[in-house]
Amino acid sequence: MDHRTQQFDRNCNVLKKYIPESTVPQIAFWIVEYDFKLKIKKERSTRLGDYTSPRNGSNHLITINHNLNQYSFLITLVHEIAHLVTFNAHKDKVMPHGAEWKRSFAELMQPFMNETVFPIDILYAVRKYMRNPGASSCSDTTLLRTLKLYDESSNGMVFVEYLPHKSVFLYNNRIFEKGEKIRTRYKCMEIKTGNVYLFNSLAEVEIFETTSVRLDS
Repeated sequence: MDHRTQQFDRNCNVLKKYIPESTVPQIAFWIVEYDFKLKIKKERSTRLGDYTSPRNGSNHLITINHNLNQYSFLITLVHEIAHLVTFNAHKDKVMPHGAEWKRSFAELMQPFMNETVFPIDILYAVRKYMRNPGASSCSDTTLLRTLKLYDESSNGMVFVEYLPHKSVFLYNNRIFEKGEKIRTRYKCMEIKTGNVYLFNSLAEVEIFETTSVRLDS
């Protein structure tokens, strides 16, 4: 058994924990073919995954958050592989999420655009998203809502839009009160400082026990 075959088998063993089983061979092959390192990272609030181009002789590097459900993980991973393919073709001469990346993303996603990979509701949402994919799947509210239905556990988290007006919630260990909606965002006041911040309607926050919070000055 040669080195590439061994690497392929190792990749398959790891990937089957994170993505739909039918997609494992293709992704494992791409890891070998495109020669990149895949690192599974702890949850990051600002990103689901990222791509780093080779530096000083290093490999391409892709990182993905460990807590994504299998469909979110797959879409995010292919998104980042598309960055790698675009870099190989154009280096840094094109926009990160420009036409070249969109084309690469669509081509790489094509083998997975069927009901053997995605449940029908996700498939419809992905097809709509792929007509003009954005910098993040989170930018498409329909896709994000649909993907969230397949999370194993919410861990007490909820979208801001689902909270009643004036609800108190936790975000990044800070306490906020939900205010009025402005287009797709909500004005939320930080209790400690009185500062007002705009929250995306699909920002995930933790409900806070209002009985333990002093709202008076």
